[in-house]
Amino acid sequence: MRAIIQNELNGPLTLTDVPKPAPLPTEVLVRVHAAGVNPVDWKTRAGGGMAGLQSFPFINGWDVSGVVEEVGFGVTTLKPGDEVYGMPRFPHAASAYAEYVTAPSRHFAKKPQSLTHVEAGALPLAALTAWQILKDTADVQPGQKVLITAAAGGVGHLAVQIAKAHGAYVIGTARGPKHAFLKDLGADEVIDYTLGDYAGNDIDVLVDLVGGSSPEAVRSGGLFVGVPSGVDSVRRDDIRISPILVEPDRAGLEAITALVESGELRVHVDATFPLEDAGKAHALGETGRTQGKIVLETL
Repeated sequence: MRAIIQNELNGPLTLTDVPKPAPLPTEVLVRVHAAGVNPVDWKTRAGGGMAGLQSFPFINGWDVSGVVEEVGFGVTTLKPGDEVYGMPRFPHAASAYAEYVTAPSRHFAKKPQSLTHVEAGALPLAALTAWQILKDTADVQPGQKVLITAAAGGVGHLAVQIAKAHGAYVIGTARGPKHAFLKDLGADEVIDYTLGDYAGNDIDVLVDLVGGSSPEAVRSGGLFVGVPSGVDSVRRDDIRISPILVEPDRAGLEAITALVESGELRVHVDATFPLEDAGKAHALGETGRTQGKIVLETL
C-alpha cells in the first residue's frame, strides 16, 4: 500500500510503498478514504506533540474515514463494507496517512450517513476534543457562558456548535474576517482578539485552544481548560483548572454522529490535498490561518 513515511524528526514526508497491515484479534482493517490533518500531526513531525511516543520510520496521522475491509477474530460490532470513522490508538501511532490502517474495532464508529468521507475524516480528533472538554469535563448546562479561543479553527468551530447544542451562551475569539463564519455557526458573541480580551469575569467555562489565555474572565467556581499547552502557568485558587488530552472514544463519536445527523453540527473543510501532498497540507496548517480543517484524500 501507499503511505507517507517520515524517517527522522523534522524529516520530509515521503510517499512510499509499505506492506499492507493485517488485523489482529479484536481489530479491523479499514480502507482509508480520507485522513484529517491536525496541529498535533505537524507538531509531532517536528519533534513536539506526540513525538516522544513514536518510533521511526513513522507514519503520521490519526483521523480516519473509510470502509471496513476485514475484521479480526472476536469483532462483533463491525463487518466488511461498513463505513466508519475514528481516531484510533491516540496518542500512539495510528498511521492514518496511508491507504489502509488497522486498529481496535471499538476505536471506530459508523460514519454519519449525511457526510462524505472527506467531511467525516475531518471530524474525529477535533470533535472528540471539543466533546470531551464540553460534556465529559465541563458538563456544560443550558444558560452557561462558554468562551472559546481560536474559535474558527479545527477544534474551535466544532466546540462552538457543541456548546450551542447544549444550550450554552457562546463567545468566540477570532480575527475580524472570520466573525461572520462564527456567527453563522451560532456564536452569540465574537471578539477580535487582536483588539483586546473579553472584558467580563462571568465565564463559566473558558476553553483555551491557543495557550497563554488569562483565567481572569472565569467566574469564581468556573472552569478553565487548557488545550494543548496545559495549564501549568494558570494560577487561581477559586476556579477549577484542567488540562486535557483527547482519547479514542466510540461513545463520544456516536454522540457526535447524532449531532451531525440532527443538523446541530457541521464540519468546515478549508482545504483538501492528495495523499502525496501531505507536506503541503502541513505547511498550510502551520500558517495558523486556516478556517476549519485540512484533509488528505487517499483515493
